[in-house]
Amino acid sequence: MAIKEELIKMLNRALELEHAARIQYLSHAELITGQGAEVVISRLKEIASDEKEHEEKFRELIGGYLGGQPTMDLNERHQGKERKEILEVNLKDEKTAIDFYKEIYKKVCENRDQLQYEYETLEHEIRHVIIDEQEHISELSLLLGK
Repeated sequence: MAIKEELIKMLNRALELEHAARIQYLSHAELITGQGAEVVISRLKEIASDEKEHEEKFRELIGGYLGGQPTMDLNERHQGKERKEILEVNLKDEKTAIDFYKEIYKKVCENRDQLQYEYETLEHEIRHVIIDEQEHISELSLLLGK
């Protein structure tokens, strides 16, 4: 039972990260101006939509699979004023999220035997969120010209 409680706590932290990321991307999209702004705005809004899907996945894992209560809290958000700063802030946050989600993934895999009826879904969903976040890193890097 202790592993489920630990995973609920970790997934709630992940949910806080996703809540904040969605708000941050949508807010940052409103600040983008200049040549090529439409492409960047569109991509930031699309990533925000992905983050909403991640929120939904984490809520389902917490409540539906682990019997916990999903948080309504937010992680801290990070300001950005101009395009380069906005993209760099979000790139850094994506990397932070991936590092943390990999910790959750490792914890799930290490405790497979104690998650007899939850393991496959937890492993699958968390892995797919990590893959999505890696795609965001690639896209933000491309927008930054890296």
